[in-house]
Amino acid sequence: MAAFGTAASRPLQGRGGAQGFRFTFYALLSVVVMYLDQRQHYLEQVRYVLQAAAYPIELAVNSPAAAWTWLRETLQTRQALESENARLRAEDRALQLRSMRYEALERENGELRGLAAALPPVADRWLPAEIVSIQLSSLRQRLLLDRGALNGVFKGQAVLDGHGLIGQTTHVGPWSAEVILITDPEHAVPVRIERTGLRTIAVGAADTTSLALPYLPANADVRSGDLLVSSGLGGVFPEGYPVARITEVHRDAVQPLAQVRATPLARVDTDTEVMLVWFRPGHPATPASGGPTGDLKEGNVAMQPQAAKPPVTRPAEPSAQASAAGSPPAPAPAPASAAPSPPGGSAPTAAPEAPSSEPHSAPGDTPPPLPPAPPQGQP
Repeated sequence: MAAFGTAASRPLQGRGGAQGFRFTFYALLSVVVMYLDQRQHYLEQVRYVLQAAAYPIELAVNSPAAAWTWLRETLQTRQALESENARLRAEDRALQLRSMRYEALERENGELRGLAAALPPVADRWLPAEIVSIQLSSLRQRLLLDRGALNGVFKGQAVLDGHGLIGQTTHVGPWSAEVILITDPEHAVPVRIERTGLRTIAVGAADTTSLALPYLPANADVRSGDLLVSSGLGGVFPEGYPVARITEVHRDAVQPLAQVRATPLARVDTDTEVMLVWFRPGHPATPASGGPTGDLKEGNVAMQPQAAKPPVTRPAEPSAQASAAGSPPAPAPAPASAAPSPPGGSAPTAAPEAPSSEPHSAPGDTPPPLPPAPPQGQP
């Protein structure tokens, strides 16, 4: 027993060192993999396959809540369905009247501007998508949608709901897509204040109810209640889509920048469906995507710089031609000498200068003397 207890109480040698080596090895491997994924993007295909494999698991985890929702909607009473149907019909009539009014205003605006036809809408087509899962934390705010590359979804595609912008796709799998919200701290939206036209950037504040505008100077014309719309810059969101509404404006005398907060118009907390939008390529409000060097891939030929016209040569004047030929300029003619005063004290008058047909003398030659003027007769 003593021998057995001694052997049992003896510490195992070498196990702690093996565990420490294993931990160090896996830690270094994780750092290398994260570096390659972040800098070199070597794991895009691996992420694509893993996302395709993880989607059924995420769908299975979310299935109890989806089944409960389906069961609750199925067991609704007939009265509730009829009241909802009546309400939706009333809203549909109101929306139709508003749409007809907007179409009439658009047509009148086009006629006033002298346009032959109004511009087509910037949205070419859209696809509804359901939210499979949502992650809202202080460091990461993402959505998972049930649409993927097989539905035509691409990376960097704009996502909207019925009230405003929600975000853009970051990772696209074959059947699902991950969306980063505009409230994520790693996301920024180029916006424009609708009242003044001032452009700035709205940054996510890690909260679903607020956005930060950290680049506005203290003397900027911004007020609480101003509407923020997308400016069309950045190559993702088109121009004119509502983003947020300013709620707080704080200015400090010692701070060069104002502290501005805005509330997103999109209702991320209550949305169950969102819209994936494709934009019309030739529309003026479509966001322009630049190449690796920042230059536009295409543009309006009429707005491109034209070749400079050759300068128009004018015929040189005779004096300019003479000076260009190397001949010296002609000396100025000598002033006419006054005639001698005749007897009687009458004032002498200068004789009129006779035009000379002789060529100009070269420099250094003595000009020929002028003939004396005849005396004027006495009265």
